[in-house]
Amino acid sequence: MRPMVHADQPVPVPAGLVLVPFRAARFPASGPALAALTSPPYDVVDGVERARLQARDAHNVVRLILPGDDYDAAARTLQEWLDGGVLRRDEKASVYVCEEEQDGHVQRGLIGAVALADPEAGIILPHENTMAGPVSDRLALTRATRANLEPIFLLYSGGGETSRVVSALVATPPQVETTTDDGVTHRLWAIDDPAVLTAVAADLLPRRAVIADGHHRYATYRHYQAERHAAGDGSGPWDFGLAFLVDATVSGPQVHAIHRAVTGLGLADAVRRAAAEFTVRRLAGPDVAGLDPAGAGAQPAGEPGSAQGSAAGWPGGGVDPDHLLDELAEAGQGGHAFVVTDGTSAYLLTEPAAALLARSLPADRSAAFRRLDVTVAHLALIVDVWGLADTVGVVDYHHDAPAAIAAAAAAGGTALLLNPTPVGDVTAVAEAGERMPRKSTLFTPKPRTGLVLRPLDA
Repeated sequence: MRPMVHADQPVPVPAGLVLVPFRAARFPASGPALAALTSPPYDVVDGVERARLQARDAHNVVRLILPGDDYDAAARTLQEWLDGGVLRRDEKASVYVCEEEQDGHVQRGLIGAVALADPEAGIILPHENTMAGPVSDRLALTRATRANLEPIFLLYSGGGETSRVVSALVATPPQVETTTDDGVTHRLWAIDDPAVLTAVAADLLPRRAVIADGHHRYATYRHYQAERHAAGDGSGPWDFGLAFLVDATVSGPQVHAIHRAVTGLGLADAVRRAAAEFTVRRLAGPDVAGLDPAGAGAQPAGEPGSAQGSAAGWPGGGVDPDHLLDELAEAGQGGHAFVVTDGTSAYLLTEPAAALLARSLPADRSAAFRRLDVTVAHLALIVDVWGLADTVGVVDYHHDAPAAIAAAAAAGGTALLLNPTPVGDVTAVAEAGERMPRKSTLFTPKPRTGLVLRPLDA
């Protein structure tokens, strides 16, 4: 979706990557009390989790970000919380340093208001396409609340003055600290010193950022900006959007794969079709595909060179997801690799045929796009080899392997496990002006909703 603007009301074009301070609305709490008020991002909260968060605290931010169809109720709630002191505005406009720590991994970045730019400007680069439904939903919420309730997640290559400022500040005691129930510790510091903000701005201006998470929210920002300009409101806070900007080269995120469950295709059929175009090796369970190891490239579990043996099972029964992912990671060092499983048997697919790649991968796309595992998985394996439509309901997505395997097993289908896409490959596709297949990569930890909100009144 592309914002439309009246010709006489053009939106401003930033000179570069601009992150400005703002007066945040925040819960006046820290520690466990603050954790009870926060939420994961809206798009990973299902109905059960929403009800749990609402029950945990009457002022949990999920009441703002997921109000059902009553967007005006969210607006009334936000105003009531601001008027009643549940949320308080910071006195000074600030950029906020946010540190997230989980299982020894530390991610640090800046929360501020980023100047919006068309992707064609090459300043803020998306790497995935958006769908109309989520943008329409977030846009209706933005119109009603007149606020950015959740930040988008941006990555950039830095190592400059901004990263030095962040590193120095996190050595001091945080102003806010809390550990949420997902095991992530969040720490917050405010920067309001004009000299420091000026130095950060100068360092960021020539850089560009890639959207790691929040493509629909960024599209919403730009649509709302276009609406305000079309209405004759001119320049204002709607020319910026709440963002968490992370230096991926210094303290960036962890990268995880998003796995697939192809519920309408049984494992035996999936493997037999794949054997014509891939090298296939059985990793676990009985040979449901009836392959000839010598002819099809399959290798029975437990036989010499299989790397299977006693690692096939796990305490829950069936295949061991961790073992399959280990095999996948090792195989992926040498090129494209995928694991397919129904929860009982599992096969490794490697070395896709050159003819398959030549006919299934579009020649007019960049080398960065064509070399992605997710590109080969979708265009070569799912569409070409399996002959399936690459649509929701045919291909479903899961953030962890056990969930993908369970979904496939329950439906009599096939789970497709992938290796993570390196950050450098994501950036290369975005810099080529292209989009990756949907749900290609999961970056964690994501910014927590409720730490910092941005009313669009100043």
